[in-house]
Amino acid sequence: MKKVMHILFLSCKKATELIEKKLHFRLSMTEKVQLKMHKMMCNACTQYEKQSKLIEKGIAKSKEKDFSQDEVEQLKKMINQKLENKN
Repeated sequence: MKKVMHILFLSCKKATELIEKKLHFRLSMTEKVQLKMHKMMCNACTQYEKQSKLIEKGIAKSKEKDFSQDEVEQLKKMINQKLENKN
């Protein structure tokens, strides 16, 4: 039974690894099922996935455009303000 539980249920560390892997590669069917089951029980990993997707999207956009130093500083301030408001 322990073996089955180990296969079905992931740690948050393993779940975040799969979330990152999913952004760049295709997951196996087993990995997809494991991740889906984990996220059904873990709000933290569900939030992590949303944030990770947002970061990837931001990185992709930043590659499309060269930002001036002023724009970079404005973005840093905005990110810090949002982080402070969440806490």
